[in-house]
Amino acid sequence: MSRLIKTDDSVVNASSNPAFSAILEASLDRRGLLKGLGASLALGLAGGTVSQLAQAANATPTAPLSLGFTGLPFSTDDVVHVPAGYSTQVLYAWGDPVGVPGKQPTFKQDASNSAEEQALQAGMHHDGMAYFPLPFGSAHSKRGLLAINHEYTDDGLLHPDGMAHWNDKKTAKAQAAVGVSVIEVEDTGKGWRVVRPSALARRITATTPCAISGPAKGHALMKTQDDPKGVRVLGTLNNCANGQTPWGTYLTCEENWSDYFANNGELSADDKRYGIKATDAGYKWSETDFRFDRQITPNEAHRFGWVVEIDPFDAKSTPVKRTALGRVKHEGAMLVLAPDNRVVVYMGDDQRFEYIYKFVSSKPYNPKNRKANFDLLDHGTLYVARFDQDNTGRWLELTHGKNGLTAANGFASQADICIHTRRAADLVGATKMDRPEWIAAHPHKPYEIYCTLTNNSERGKEGKPGVDAANPRVDNSFGQIIRWFEGDNNPATTEFVWDLFALGGSPTGKGDKKASVQGDTFGSPDGLKFASNGLLWVQTDVSTSTLNEKDYAGMGNNQMLAVIPERGEFRRFLTGPRGCEITGIAFTPDNRTMFINIQHPGETSSERSDPAAPKAVSAWPDGAAGGRPRSATVVIRRDDGGVIGVA
Repeated sequence: MSRLIKTDDSVVNASSNPAFSAILEASLDRRGLLKGLGASLALGLAGGTVSQLAQAANATPTAPLSLGFTGLPFSTDDVVHVPAGYSTQVLYAWGDPVGVPGKQPTFKQDASNSAEEQALQAGMHHDGMAYFPLPFGSAHSKRGLLAINHEYTDDGLLHPDGMAHWNDKKTAKAQAAVGVSVIEVEDTGKGWRVVRPSALARRITATTPCAISGPAKGHALMKTQDDPKGVRVLGTLNNCANGQTPWGTYLTCEENWSDYFANNGELSADDKRYGIKATDAGYKWSETDFRFDRQITPNEAHRFGWVVEIDPFDAKSTPVKRTALGRVKHEGAMLVLAPDNRVVVYMGDDQRFEYIYKFVSSKPYNPKNRKANFDLLDHGTLYVARFDQDNTGRWLELTHGKNGLTAANGFASQADICIHTRRAADLVGATKMDRPEWIAAHPHKPYEIYCTLTNNSERGKEGKPGVDAANPRVDNSFGQIIRWFEGDNNPATTEFVWDLFALGGSPTGKGDKKASVQGDTFGSPDGLKFASNGLLWVQTDVSTSTLNEKDYAGMGNNQMLAVIPERGEFRRFLTGPRGCEITGIAFTPDNRTMFINIQHPGETSSERSDPAAPKAVSAWPDGAAGGRPRSATVVIRRDDGGVIGVA
């Protein structure tokens, strides 16, 4: 989640929909009864008692897990700490060559690489990530592809003199430093390496041609002077979390895209609902690339905010923006299969008081014909979640002609709903959430879904949703993890029950700050992913203005924890260097190698570095020999070669 752009401080949802805080307060009296609520809803939402549902939820897996490491203490060190018996290796840092044959420029520690060189190197601010075994269709754990998001830039580090004397060359370099990397990696037996050269290696940036598909393709609001048909767009940016399909493609998600746009004229309803303002959030792209000036190119902003599908196995393929999944500030796109093999994609919209969505495909996944699946995400039904006070919930359909989504209310077609998804969700009565981030499904029970809600310090403030004297977590600085169980054990259903898996913070805290966490303390949960064995991993993103201060005093740097959901104990597995966020989780199929990302090490409380003192906070990973901190992908292995995290 990018914080440089200050989006976290904005609330752009002015609808009268209920805030999750009010629903949470009403449900807390039942939390003891509902803890561990129902993985098995075969009895139906009205059929089984809460105790029956809870018994099903807590059923022991056929191969019960136990955590196999000693938890770490908090840390303020400028290193990556892992438990005894584990080792780490920096694999792919900002500026490392991606491995395109014949084009492998090396990183210059003074940041003097050109835009053309940056487009062939790792981008900045690594985020979501996925591992794809090679060859396609195999389960190999020694060689594969990593697709890695590069969320945003710190221009104080990206250029030798930072943002001084801004010009078109600096814009071009910044645009080359976001997007996605696809790299080939292998286990040599002595460690992992990036394979260079590789015919599969490539960078996708803010200027890479992308196709537009789905309902919004060709819509009037998608057309520009450069693209009068509304079928193609240059680039993807602010790529945050991600998803992975069973047909071997990568889903990268455009999160805080609005902060690159400026509109110094009259702001439209769409501008206000998505947070576009008179000036951009400090990136200055609109000064030299008029695509990002809404006065000059009014429709360009509609062409961002999508889930983008990439085929990592074909370096010449065109990324595709799948508009049927809606236009929001996508944190991720987590995909599961329904019992009938239809595809279900869960998505969070990462801003205060925004919503949780899911998409259900019309056609089933075809495991025998890879190409037959390439348009599955263009046809289906989009929903948004409503969480009710009795711990039940409903997925509200966002389909033209239903639930008031008609021309009379401003939605003339499904394309309008997809382009103005937030307004559609407002209209149908979705529940306002506290910054929905990553979503994960239990691998043994794909109808059991978890979502991190990072925090919401705006809750309860004057004029903001959730102001209620009885609300147990006004000024929610620590966040929580919510869990729901889809009806009839089917992710494609429209009813569910939910509970709170964990309230972040300290178990010894008082009042609103008291956690419901067993084990190690954490706050601001963000990254979230299950390993295939059922172990859940949680990563934190405490902002650098708050790290080890205020409510987080004494809690050190950001961290990653492991938890077995059936047991509920959180245990700290990793702590990161100074000023960083821990994000991005990927595993080899044998769960003996884990890849994680260290984003923005060295970020200052002002969240943009001083080019005169680039190592003021951190020198990770290059130390004294380096010129500036660098985001990087890190490999984690057990020294004995065993499965990560378990006994």
